[in-house]
Amino acid sequence: MTKKLLITCKSLSKTFSGLDEAIINKLNLDIFEGDHTAIVGVSGSGKSTLLHLMAGLEKASSGQVKILDQNIGSLDQDELGVLRNTHLGFVYQFHHLLSDFNAIENVAIPLLIRRDSYKQAFKEAELLLKKIGLSKRLTHKPSQLSGGERQRVAIARSLITRPKCILADEPTGNLDGKTAHFVFDLLLELSKENRSTLILVTHDNQLASKLKFQYKLNQGKLKKT
Repeated sequence: MTKKLLITCKSLSKTFSGLDEAIINKLNLDIFEGDHTAIVGVSGSGKSTLLHLMAGLEKASSGQVKILDQNIGSLDQDELGVLRNTHLGFVYQFHHLLSDFNAIENVAIPLLIRRDSYKQAFKEAELLLKKIGLSKRLTHKPSQLSGGERQRVAIARSLITRPKCILADEPTGNLDGKTAHFVFDLLLELSKENRSTLILVTHDNQLASKLKFQYKLNQGKLKKT
């Protein structure tokens, strides 16, 4: 069965004032539904910038990004918000959980933003948190959770809308080695269960090696490894 093209970057470039060279330079990339792709690069190579461009969080200097054949550069902020809430999930190095909300509330928020019912949102959030081993942490606030637990909550939040694609930016960067591999394996397992595409940016070659497709970002260009 032919896989559907999910995200495409065409001649994508991004420049910042004060820099002599483009951080992303006429880059081309196709991501298909179900792909698990790692983009590896050193700090400052533009990995996070590329991820932000794919999600419409930053505007390209030139070129384009399409999600499901829709040029995201032509969308306004409200339309981009709907697209992200519908099709994309995000996991960052820092969990970005809301400190005044407990675990189940943090996970339910994307569904509430989508105007799902309160009852349904919390039911799904509870089921997902139980699935990742946090059944006894539902009402704990981020300050009451360990680093690994906070990142698991962040992963649950990214998956609660059953997105077509998860964008993961150094998702285990703040964790110790053992916890990092446990959390990453959980992210990989859940993305496979949901049949979600996974795009990981990382400096960790060992984590990247667990994904089917691997690229190295250097001088604004991608090279398949």
